[in-house]
Amino acid sequence: LRLPEGLAAALLAPVVSERKGEQLELLEDLAAQGFVRVRIDGRIHEMEALPQLDGKKKHTIEAVVDRMRIRPDAAQRLAESFETALRLSGGLARLAFLEGEARDELVFSSRHACPVCGYSVPPLEPKLFSFNNPTGACPSCDGLGVQEFFDPQRVVLHPHLSLAGGAVRGWDRRNDHYFHLIQSLAKHYGFDIETPWTELPEHVRHVLLHGSGTEAIEFSYREEAGRRSRKRHAFEGILPNLTRRYRETESPMVREELARYLGVRPCPECQGTRLNRAARFVFVAGRTLPELAHLTVGRALEFLGQLALAGWRGEVAGKIVKGMVERLRFLSDVGLDYLTLDRSAETLSGGESQRIRLASQVGSGLTGVMYILDEPSIGLHQRDNRRLLATLKQLRDLGNTVIVVEHDEEAIREADHVVDLGPGAGAHGGHLVAQGTPRDIAANPASVTGQYLAGRRRIEVPGLRIRPDPARQIRIVGAHGNNLAQVTAQIPLGLFSCVTGVSGSGKSTLIVDTLFGHTAARLNGARVEAAPCERIEGLEQIDRVIDIDQSPIGRTPRSNPATYTGLFAPLRELFAAVPEARARGYDSGRFSFNVKGGRCEACQGDGVIRVEMHFLPDVYVPCDVCGGKRYNRETLEIRYRGKNIHEVLDMTVEDAARFFQNVPAAAGKLQTLTDVGLSYVRLGQNATTLSGGEAQRVKLSRELAKRATGKTLYILDEPTTGLHFHDVEQLLHVLHRLRDEGNTVVVIEHNLDVIKTADWVIDLGPEGGEGGGEIVATGTPEDIAAGEASWTGKYLRPLLAPERRSAISA
Repeated sequence: LRLPEGLAAALLAPVVSERKGEQLELLEDLAAQGFVRVRIDGRIHEMEALPQLDGKKKHTIEAVVDRMRIRPDAAQRLAESFETALRLSGGLARLAFLEGEARDELVFSSRHACPVCGYSVPPLEPKLFSFNNPTGACPSCDGLGVQEFFDPQRVVLHPHLSLAGGAVRGWDRRNDHYFHLIQSLAKHYGFDIETPWTELPEHVRHVLLHGSGTEAIEFSYREEAGRRSRKRHAFEGILPNLTRRYRETESPMVREELARYLGVRPCPECQGTRLNRAARFVFVAGRTLPELAHLTVGRALEFLGQLALAGWRGEVAGKIVKGMVERLRFLSDVGLDYLTLDRSAETLSGGESQRIRLASQVGSGLTGVMYILDEPSIGLHQRDNRRLLATLKQLRDLGNTVIVVEHDEEAIREADHVVDLGPGAGAHGGHLVAQGTPRDIAANPASVTGQYLAGRRRIEVPGLRIRPDPARQIRIVGAHGNNLAQVTAQIPLGLFSCVTGVSGSGKSTLIVDTLFGHTAARLNGARVEAAPCERIEGLEQIDRVIDIDQSPIGRTPRSNPATYTGLFAPLRELFAAVPEARARGYDSGRFSFNVKGGRCEACQGDGVIRVEMHFLPDVYVPCDVCGGKRYNRETLEIRYRGKNIHEVLDMTVEDAARFFQNVPAAAGKLQTLTDVGLSYVRLGQNATTLSGGEAQRVKLSRELAKRATGKTLYILDEPTTGLHFHDVEQLLHVLHRLRDEGNTVVVIEHNLDVIKTADWVIDLGPEGGEGGGEIVATGTPEDIAAGEASWTGKYLRPLLAPERRSAISA
């Protein structure tokens, strides 16, 4: 204690605080323990001369453990007295100053608790700072950080309609009970139930959604005999009504129906941090754990690099900080310095997740391990790709074997050894075409990969680019979702545009979350969570918007390319037209594996039987009745040109295109599948076995097969994922074909071969995360390459230069 020497003080142990009673038994017990003085309500008394306490008043009693003068040689005595005081009071001690010293008393506690109000926290252990542990999790949201609630925007599904016309589903004239409640409310508050929701007064909308509070309203109810009765009571409110029904129902169907109107919002207790109050108010260098977790990897590295903890704090934290810095640096080295540390795993792309696992492996320092990575460059800008390759080489240099499945040109060039499979896809592939160094591959004439590496084949820069028409554009104004900084962007209509930028610069937020979100809601009536912006202008110039993403085309064995593209319907009609089928009375439904009649009932047309593994993923085994053919014996007896329906579904697109070349309804759809590079896929291939890139191209094929309106906006997020140079070339032909039909194609892409063929480029950046969210450059690829501020331009420049370097000479 740093107190003036010679200061007179008394060490007190609080034993009773603000408690009624005479406390005779307590005082006798203290005397029996040898204490000769106590302080009662602020005054010290000798045990032999205690005052009579009023049992009806509250009293505070403190045992005087020791009295002394503060001197250096009294340290041992003071420590022993403190131990006695803390033991007697259960962890509290008070140091009072005597002889008229005008000093505040000092309160000490051996517990993690406030000595004044008594608020306590558990011991500061690692589990306190984990939202996956009950000790640290927020009790309100159980560590999830969000709460479900009935979202007014989802409940009022059609705000342009009236209450009677269906603004709120289930509360219109089709539901007699709730509609009469609305009519009673309309009579009470004087509004018209035929008025569109958006034109109702604000206070009326508030009452409808949240209830009338304590205000009683007269409602009319229909009795069983058909008579009507009247009752006065408060109106519950649509949202509280849904909440109560959702909580009380035991019907899974009702719960599933009501769940459609649920949204999520940050937990009001923890504000989305997931931690309880105690964990949220522990500070290190002025920051709490939630504040640190909200930093990007790059910002966290800066903070820890500047962290200066002196004395014993530095000794305790030194090794911990060093380990954190190393792990953060690994994340930065694989191009993830823009990610915030508290980013939810479900919002990460596949490439980001893979690179996080890669960083953890580099950090482990293991040797003698074989690492296999499937396209780790997905979602990476060329600048970040170089950092990734440096990390892979670091793994190799530790004494590990690194095998990468990759289409990225730079990754192939940097490899020590290349294995090239082919020469084609599907039935035309599966052979070892070439292996050796990148130079060996480039010199091999049989290798398609080598032809592109050597420059003998390349995706050419268009000789003429279509210039944008200033009068035909979509204008996004004031986009500020995620890291976007009030961005205003123009998307030229009727052109093929590329949105580029380093990883995390805000490309998907601008195009998918903002442009598609708002456009789909306006044109298609879609219920999507759109990123915020001030407005979007020019949407009246298009009639459709389609986001062709890489999500699966189906999640069950029933889904396949034939069903998704609409090819299955004309095929079934062909089989139904076979004379034998007509003689048996079979219609096209007989050849569907989704309905009874022609399908195998043992597997219900799936061709496989699902075996539940409880705590493990379900396993699918071939049906032992139909042998995986999906149909019963009678259906398989019907043949079209020698093949039954199962054999047709087992064909590749390429084989089927030849087989049905004289059937226009099927030939057109098969041609579009061929055009997008899926000639090797089987018509009946299980949708769950298709990669994200294949699923995206199946969706693209379906769009190509539709009648062109010339006013459709197509949005594709990294469509070259998983594509070889040759496949990219085919994809570009398709995208240009969509553009040539008058449509607008907007592609988020890192592939330089795609960017260089675009009509228009919007480059975001300059960095990722907090350092991004701005438009760095716009214009033709040549305009982007000419700029100095654009990372994309820097890497695009060599591809557009007339003297473009030849890749690897043979």
